[in-house]
Amino acid sequence: MLVYRSTETDDQTLRENASSKEEPGRDIPPLLLAYWQIVLRWKWLIAAIIVASVIAGLILSLLMTPQYRATARMEVSREQKNVTNVQGLEGADAGQNLEFYNTQWALLEARSLAERVARELRLADKPEFFVAHGETPEGDDETAGAGSPMRSTTLRHKREAQAVDLLLDHIAISPIRGSALVDVGYVSASPHLSAQVANSWTQQFILQSMDRRFSSTSDARTFLEGRLGELRARLENSEREAVNFAADKGIVQISRSSDNGASGGDVTLASMDLTLLNTELVKATAQRVAAESRLNSGGRTATAESLGSQALASMRTKRAEAAADYAKILVQFDPEYPAAVALKRQMDALDQSISREETRISGTRTGEYREAVQRENQLRERVESLKGRLADQERNGIQYQIYMREADTNRQLYEALLQRYKEIGVAGVSANNIAIIDTAKPSTIPSSPNLPLNLALALIAGIGLAGLATLVLNQVDEGLRNPADVNRALQLPLLGSVPDVEDGSAINLLRDPKTALSEAYFSIQSNIAFSTDHGVPRSLMVTSTRPAEGKSTTSFALATILARSGRRVLLIDADMRSPSLAGFVGLSNEHGLSNYLAGEDGWQKLVHDNGAGIPAYMVAGPTPPSAAELLSSDRLSNLIGTLGQHFDHIVIDSPPILGLADAPLLSRAVEGVVFVVEADGVPVRGIRSALVRLRAAQSRIFGVVLTKLHQRHAGYGYGYGYGFNYGQDEDEAKPA
Repeated sequence: MLVYRSTETDDQTLRENASSKEEPGRDIPPLLLAYWQIVLRWKWLIAAIIVASVIAGLILSLLMTPQYRATARMEVSREQKNVTNVQGLEGADAGQNLEFYNTQWALLEARSLAERVARELRLADKPEFFVAHGETPEGDDETAGAGSPMRSTTLRHKREAQAVDLLLDHIAISPIRGSALVDVGYVSASPHLSAQVANSWTQQFILQSMDRRFSSTSDARTFLEGRLGELRARLENSEREAVNFAADKGIVQISRSSDNGASGGDVTLASMDLTLLNTELVKATAQRVAAESRLNSGGRTATAESLGSQALASMRTKRAEAAADYAKILVQFDPEYPAAVALKRQMDALDQSISREETRISGTRTGEYREAVQRENQLRERVESLKGRLADQERNGIQYQIYMREADTNRQLYEALLQRYKEIGVAGVSANNIAIIDTAKPSTIPSSPNLPLNLALALIAGIGLAGLATLVLNQVDEGLRNPADVNRALQLPLLGSVPDVEDGSAINLLRDPKTALSEAYFSIQSNIAFSTDHGVPRSLMVTSTRPAEGKSTTSFALATILARSGRRVLLIDADMRSPSLAGFVGLSNEHGLSNYLAGEDGWQKLVHDNGAGIPAYMVAGPTPPSAAELLSSDRLSNLIGTLGQHFDHIVIDSPPILGLADAPLLSRAVEGVVFVVEADGVPVRGIRSALVRLRAAQSRIFGVVLTKLHQRHAGYGYGYGYGFNYGQDEDEAKPA
């Protein structure tokens, strides 16, 4: 009995081996090619959306009311022509800022300007203005003249607000890049109204700019007048308080160092006296230090007095000459030599004279030191006394300086505001920096609708909508579209792909080994042979996720190709709910697999043996009440084991997986499963669910066969389309 079970290790090894056999060009198609295939797949939907968008754009353009645009051009200069050469409220470089023009363009779109235009043209009282914009004036549905005056005023305000809103909705401010020019355009159904509004808009902008400038100057003058009066009173009070305080505290200022009379670096009589006494004290201290230094020298070292004394210098010179003569005599004679003794006595006398002179000079130093100390002490006492007086005056001077600073500050503020007040009086006399270059003229040609532009926009919108719809549908539709998706989406090896053929012609094409369909299944059979270590499995089952995916055709094709190689092959139709083998080969479905599973013995009479080169067939038999109960018995496994002793290969056409329990039960009796997937058919999530059920039954899955692959899908890879068409083109090229 041939019963096989797969493990996770075998399944993983199979996937790795199959992946290694895949052609390098089958991994992922080029991005542009993938997009092109998506376009081809949804070409009719794309064409329908684009055509519908263009038609909608054409209809809307023909139904639109013609609109006329009038444009006025004006220049907004950065600098005003200042006639008086006096700076105004804005700085000289205010117009040089980068935000200057942005501010001007924003002012051109301001609601206040629209209100000025509406009042100037009395648009609230012109029904033709509202008609030109396709609007109905507020209150037209009410009885004319009905209601109180308050209600009439409210109605007028509503109309004015409605007119302002229409102006803002249809005005267009278009600055000309790289220049100081700006176009003011207005669009309406009336060419004369458009020109009138555009011209009024530019004129009111100029008037608004002038009003704003003069209004700011007037406000500034009024403000400065009030401030000048306040500062004048404050200045008088602060000066009066400073003078009274100085007289009360006896503060006498010698000088004030300020150009405009402001206090700063003030010198008083007490501070000047203290400065002079402190200077004399410093000199006396220096003289005392010098006298003390001379006194402490004590004659041990030469002092300035001794060095400067002429008597000491003369005696020292004589002493040096006597010493020199004495040294010469000692070279020739003894010290007792009379001449040597005389020189020695002379030297001693000179030494005594020098000593007496130095003692006299030392006594002089002591007297000088006492005088220096006494003078220093007297000056120090006077400085300390004057410091006390100055400290009291400094404390009073702090408050005095506060009064003086307040007076100086008030004086500076008053003079600055007075000067500014005089300048502002003439600063408003300047030429306007806004000029109208071209006035708006009524147009004879409507600016909209622009039929070519609208059609182009409709075409672009249609392409965008078509692209969006295609991407959405392509993401929602999760079917496998090309062979390269199999391994990526299912983690299973691809055994091969089968081209799409017309219904009913597949069996005839399989009987001819030269057709593309036969070649495709022969390649699949070769790949299946590599999935085991003993070649093509002895028993295998072909199943799919749902019906009509090509599993019966694949079962018939594999059995036919295996039998064509000289092997004994049995094809069993195990889809007892919807049998198809009997219809393929023209047999009766009265006796078959269901009879044997139901308890009938003798499988030989159920097998239709067709001789060499053609597989044997076992049809499904009558439809049982419960196919799952029949497949769950041991008779199926026993039958496969018995048939394996008489046939080289057994191919079973299994029912689909989703919704049925038949396929998982059948998979336990065979060596492995070949899973068939229709290209662009079942979503990937459905295929994965079916594979989960197979793996739950511990079934070994050899790989996936992708069926009904269209020629446009074959272009995804580097060889699928070539394999399907190779040989056919050459046959067509051969002469008859």
